[in-house]
Amino acid sequence: MIKKFLLASLVLSQLMISCSSDETTPETEPEVVVPEKPEPEKTLEEQIAELLKKPYSELTPDQQKTKLEAEANEMLVQLDKTKKLSALETIENLTNLLNESPVDIFNGKSNNGIEEALTVSGAYGVYTWNNTQKIWVKTASSTELKFVFPAKKAQTTNNAIFTVKSTSSDIKYLTIDTYGEWAWNSAAGNYTQVKPDLNDWFYLPTSGDAVLTIDNTQAAIFTLTAKYADGKQVPTDLAYKVTLNDGYTWEMSSTKAVQNTAKSTLTYNGKSLISFTGGSSTEVDKLIGNDELGQYRGKANGLVTLLDNFVIIADMNLSQDAADRIALDKNVPHPAYSSDNYASNMSTYNRKIAEGKAANFNKNIKLILVSKKDGTKIADIVQHAEKEDNGYNSDVEYYNAVNYLKFNDKTEVEMGVYFSKGFDTFYTKFNDFAASFQK
Repeated sequence: MIKKFLLASLVLSQLMISCSSDETTPETEPEVVVPEKPEPEKTLEEQIAELLKKPYSELTPDQQKTKLEAEANEMLVQLDKTKKLSALETIENLTNLLNESPVDIFNGKSNNGIEEALTVSGAYGVYTWNNTQKIWVKTASSTELKFVFPAKKAQTTNNAIFTVKSTSSDIKYLTIDTYGEWAWNSAAGNYTQVKPDLNDWFYLPTSGDAVLTIDNTQAAIFTLTAKYADGKQVPTDLAYKVTLNDGYTWEMSSTKAVQNTAKSTLTYNGKSLISFTGGSSTEVDKLIGNDELGQYRGKANGLVTLLDNFVIIADMNLSQDAADRIALDKNVPHPAYSSDNYASNMSTYNRKIAEGKAANFNKNIKLILVSKKDGTKIADIVQHAEKEDNGYNSDVEYYNAVNYLKFNDKTEVEMGVYFSKGFDTFYTKFNDFAASFQK
């Protein structure tokens, strides 16, 4: 039927062209058509602002739950296919073999007790898996880094080849070659380092390419590009792409600037399955090595899109959240173990910390679930402090900050309860999907 439809369409198009060609019309001045300017791509802030204007859904929580389950399972039907991708299965097997028999691509220069500069692009060699001895056998090479191995765990024939090439930058970062020594300092009452760590310098890559072939057929291509500025380790521009011959493509990119941006997408034959777009004013360079410098975290927002419908809006004030967490720790001191009524004091402490965390989340972290298809907001995600029921007999009470879905009718349902029934199929499929990449 489809072939007949295509054939009929082709014949009709040819007839229409023939008919138009046979017609005789007087010559006229050609009409000048000014092409319309394409719509400029909306910024992340504009997209979020537009989605926030959507009205809330009029569906009841139970009706919305039924709808969510159906569409969530539709997404997992597509994701489930990725478990069977030959390229991913082969990369997984390569990872397992490297864990079983690690290789030293730096020829003993790493962990050798000598401070050296190591260049990733200079780590050449051909490593062939010996299935009998369960080891990698190296053959010298001055041009490539290659791994020859079985594509599947049950195979014994080396039918897969993974080849890597990269170009190094002049940007280096430290990595510990050999750890120093520590000894007890009785005067100070603690351990002090008596022998310093020895470090190696790795030069970061500006580009990298990898190709995976299975049975002499190309199965996947991996590409990486990075740009650096002012000697900083974090790239100003980074792009990573994985293209599988099964139709799947995974892309990631980021730009470091006053307003940092990050994007990632998973597509199947051009159809978006999952995408993420994020932006932040975090001063990344100042956070390297000291993640507690909350004032440099800035603000962040993002959109997570599932298939063509669901969007999760995230609007976060990270610097304020960090400041509030520091203030919470200062304002709610941990009770001393030797204090009177320690159990009661500890219970109060746990409750106040959970209440503070929930209040900070609701103040600084805004998460909203939106249905693009229906043009409505489904629910906000909020937190409340709740006493933990762990079944243990204890004088100390424990509390957690728990996520709730807040619907249009002000109904609030704990997320664990909301998704605990009716989503059995979803959970089973998702757990299977996640477990397939953790073997």
